[in-house]
Order: sequence, then C-alpha cells, then structure tokens
Amino acid sequence: MVSLKYQSLIVEALFFSVLMVNSELLHHTIDQQLLGNGCNLFQGKWVFDSNSYPLYNSSTCPFIDPEFDCLKYGRPDKQFLMFSWKPDACNLPRFNGLDFLKRWRGKKIMFVGDSLSLNQWISLACMIHNSVPNSKTTFFRQESLSSVTFQDYGVTILLYRSPYLVDITRESIGRVLKLNSIQQGNSWKGMDMLIFNTWHWWTHKGNSQSWDYIQDGSTISKDMNRLIAFYKGLTTWARWVDLNVDPSKTKVFFQGISPTHYQGREWKSASRDCNGEQQPLAGSTYPAGTPPEVAVVNKVLSRMKKPVFLLDITTMSQLRKDAHPSAYSGDHAGVDCSHWCLPGLPDTWNQLLYAALVL
Repeated sequence: MVSLKYQSLIVEALFFSVLMVNSELLHHTIDQQLLGNGCNLFQGKWVFDSNSYPLYNSSTCPFIDPEFDCLKYGRPDKQFLMFSWKPDACNLPRFNGLDFLKRWRGKKIMFVGDSLSLNQWISLACMIHNSVPNSKTTFFRQESLSSVTFQDYGVTILLYRSPYLVDITRESIGRVLKLNSIQQGNSWKGMDMLIFNTWHWWTHKGNSQSWDYIQDGSTISKDMNRLIAFYKGLTTWARWVDLNVDPSKTKVFFQGISPTHYQGREWKSASRDCNGEQQPLAGSTYPAGTPPEVAVVNKVLSRMKKPVFLLDITTMSQLRKDAHPSAYSGDHAGVDCSHWCLPGLPDTWNQLLYAALVL
C-alpha cells in the first residue's frame, strides 16, 4: 500500500511535469492572444538613455515611500535611473501623464496585491504627477486601502492590499488561508481598471508567514506545497474575474511575477546578492531561466473566459539586478533585493501598462 506522503509526492511530481511541459505553449498562446498587433512588448533589452530618464525626480514626488526612495537614503550611483527598455520588434511609447488622465477622466483604477503592487502604484502616481505638477491631489494611505486622486480630472488610483488575493480569516484554530474563498473581492467591484499581483507571500515561512493553517476545500492542514497552493489560489481569483468582471466596463491586467535577486549565482556572479550591482545584464535572457511560478500564471490565465492582459515583466525585470533598494531603503531592514528603487524599474512597468492601453 502506497503511503499518503508518497502519494502526495507523486501528485506534486505530476503537477510540475505537466506544468513545465505546457509552459512554453501557454506562454506563446497568451502572447498571441493579448498582443494582437504583432509586437511583443516584453521581449527586448535594456539600453542606456540619459536623455530621457529618469521620468521624474524622487524629491519632488509627494507620494514616494521611504522604502523605495534609494537616492534619499544614500545610494551613491545614479546610472540605474537611466536605462530604457527597448522591445525587439517595436517602439515603446513614451508615457504621457496628461494623456493618461484625459483618457481615464472620471474613472477609478485599482491595484490589488502585495508590496510590489505598492511599488507600481506609487510609481504611476509619481509619473502622472510629474506631467501635471500643479494639479490638485488628495493622498490617502492606510494598511488595507490607499488612494491618490487627481481632482482636476476625477481620476482616482487606488491600492488594495491583498498579498494572496484569496482570503485569510481568523478562526478558533488561528489564521486560516482559504484557497477557495475570495470574499474581499466585493471591494474590487465597480472599478474601471484592475491590476492584480500575487506571488511573493506564498513563499514566506516562519515568522514572516501570515497564516497558521491552509484550507483547500474541506481539508485544513498546517502546510502544503506552496506552488500548488499558489495555483489553487490563483484559480480561485480567475474564477472571480470570470464571474464578476464585465470587459465592456472594466479592463483587467495581471502584473506578472516580479523576480528577486538574492542569489548571485542566478546571473553567474560571485556576488552574494543585488547589493553593489550597478548595471543591468546585457542581452535578453536570464541565466537562471524562467521561475516555475510564471508557468502557473500562464496556465491559469490561458483557461480564463474573460480577457486579462498579462504584463509579462519577469524576464525584463530579471535583467535589472541593479535596480533594487539593496542597502539604501528607508523602511526595510537588511538588504532589499525584492522591491525596486523609485524612480526605476516599476516606471517601465507602467510604460508597458500605458502602451497596452494606447497601442
């Protein structure tokens, strides 16, 4: 008789083999579906461009978070600010904040996810503010819901903190991560644009883990394979989008997987981590390859009925080992090779978001 533990290992092995075999096909399918103009914005390379970048000055942006304000907290080099993403087959349109506000006049845009969503949300607010520095704004920050409103245009850009997208509830046994529940989705309704993100918290363990038990259907356990849990949770989110989003009223984006740079061997370096890195990797491929969580995202998105535009930022961000706060964060202990300096890489993510809206 095969033990339950051995059965679990077999199931996991089959899951990963099917996932990886199909990942390239799924990636291709999504690219063709979502980039119908024949241009893949996400395949390209970084080039030095001191004439056009950075897109704003961190010292004049009223929304910037100390965690991402690398220059203020002592980063001595500035070359990382001056790299432009160049797709292989087309040109990336320059971000125009005034045009963005006019297109989305009277609308509500919401980022939903973890601190990488915070990173991109602040970046977009700074980019728009740089275009209309005299526009009246209201800025509201709290743990679960934050917002910036450009009052002259009636555009509100919100941030809803939800590291897993699915729910965590407090019960008698403790905090339970529910892979099949997404009650918080009620707060996402009525938006004109939604930009979702999740992954980093799925890997957290020990003191940084924000739940005590994980529930899959009727089964409650202390833990399970995190990649499978991510797949199940993301499938619940996809079902929510399919059931609750009207594509004629709401555009939906998935931010994609933002990489970390804590292992220098991933980019064939003797360095321990991102600290001290000052140049992007040349070319368009990352030595360590694509992480398996990207295949999970591709698989889930490929099965959805409603259109979701994948901001496929993984490879382009992997090349930017130089763009993290590292030791120059005002609100992060140790070396931060997970988030990104502002100005910096998330500005390009928002350029890609803008391009997807205007091309």
